[in-house]
Amino acid sequence: MPMDNTPSEFQLLYEISTFLSGNLDLDIAMQTVLGQIANYHHILSGSITILNRTDGQIETQSFYGMSKEEAKRGVYRKGEGITGKVYDTGNPVIVDKISLEPAFLDRTGQHKKLKVEQSFVCVPIKTDTEVIGALSITLTWEKEFKLQSYTKLLMIVASIVSLTVHMRQENIEEVEALQKENFRLQAELHSGYRPQNIIGESKIMKNLYVQMQQVARTNTTVLLLGESGVGKEKFAQAIHYCSGRADKPFITINCAALPESIIESELFGHEKGAFTDAKTMQRGKFELASCGTIFLDEIGEMPLSLQGKFLRVLQEHEFERIGGTVTIHADIRVIAATNRDLQELIRQGKFRVDLFYRLNVFPLVIPPLRERRTDIPLLINHFVEMYAKEQNKEIKAVAQPAMNLMMAYGWPGNIRELSNCIERAVILSTDEIIHSYHLPTVMQKPSEDGDRKNGTLYQILDSVEREVIQ
Repeated sequence: MPMDNTPSEFQLLYEISTFLSGNLDLDIAMQTVLGQIANYHHILSGSITILNRTDGQIETQSFYGMSKEEAKRGVYRKGEGITGKVYDTGNPVIVDKISLEPAFLDRTGQHKKLKVEQSFVCVPIKTDTEVIGALSITLTWEKEFKLQSYTKLLMIVASIVSLTVHMRQENIEEVEALQKENFRLQAELHSGYRPQNIIGESKIMKNLYVQMQQVARTNTTVLLLGESGVGKEKFAQAIHYCSGRADKPFITINCAALPESIIESELFGHEKGAFTDAKTMQRGKFELASCGTIFLDEIGEMPLSLQGKFLRVLQEHEFERIGGTVTIHADIRVIAATNRDLQELIRQGKFRVDLFYRLNVFPLVIPPLRERRTDIPLLINHFVEMYAKEQNKEIKAVAQPAMNLMMAYGWPGNIRELSNCIERAVILSTDEIIHSYHLPTVMQKPSEDGDRKNGTLYQILDSVEREVIQ
């Protein structure tokens, strides 16, 4: 029954205001408001939408009389459809007959299922300065004077709801501000020191740490270059966790690990029914990384057919899911990595030159292990401790002959190879010491001229000593 100052209307408003004043969970509060409206009036469906300040999308916060899948489809931008118009103007909108209103988009698909003629009322949820949400109901067709009465009731409900939504948003913003300040202070505290997940004190690594700290403070795209096994993902993580996005997602995808038929869906997501196996809607990695960082490993292996679509994400910060029409804003930081020569791939026609220049804004070259030999003992100690703990063994020392062999070896597989080598040695050790005979035979076999790779043992040790002195 429409509002006419009856006791039932006052009772509804009293119940809503009482409940909202004592409930701190926004989702529960909004769902209860819709349920209470439905208890007093025979509505077919209802929803409360909230403006997402991050990407500017209007999203369904709570709903009544529709499925979760239908509610998820109810996404708008300001000016789009009836809901978008309410956000844009700040005024309520009454649709006498939905079937006759071309501006009614029915993104949820819920209204076309019903056989009866329907009316629609949407009112803004607003503060003194802005529209922060909208409350809407659908009901069987009513005469206009009754719809006007419904609108008055919903405007009062919306004003009560606005106080709750505004307070919750202010609380969230305060918490986020405190978290950002905490991360900023932590970053200042650790400035000048190596990232916690990376081991190395050599001069070349210290120079790299400075560059990482400089770029971490920005949203600039970073391209990590280096041989296989140098630990590019560790560096990507370090940049993320030293940035203002540290409390947001860090999403990783290996472009070489997925076939071309799958990687597009993994990156961009897909709508239900977009292709044969798309049984449900799926968010892609770009969407899951919202407000955080996405790390694209082996970027040189990205199919050429996808590179243009990825370029749009870098340039315009937006994309659509496969089979979708809604443009999604991508507030993400991109870090890419490769062990390939991208310029050679460009010459071969396998990589877009415009994408290369978009990625190559701030390249960081991760040195191979043979160029940072003073770090080898630190890494050996780290892996010995890690694998000894993992295998519940005690390793007290690495014998000097074993250390000499590892210092002289060229490590073509870099840190990954060193890690595997130490894991094997820890397993083989029976006397709490790692000996040279616990190491792979490739390290113990001299080349034909009697030298190790990259020089004789004495030359290697001499160069290490010089680096330490410098």
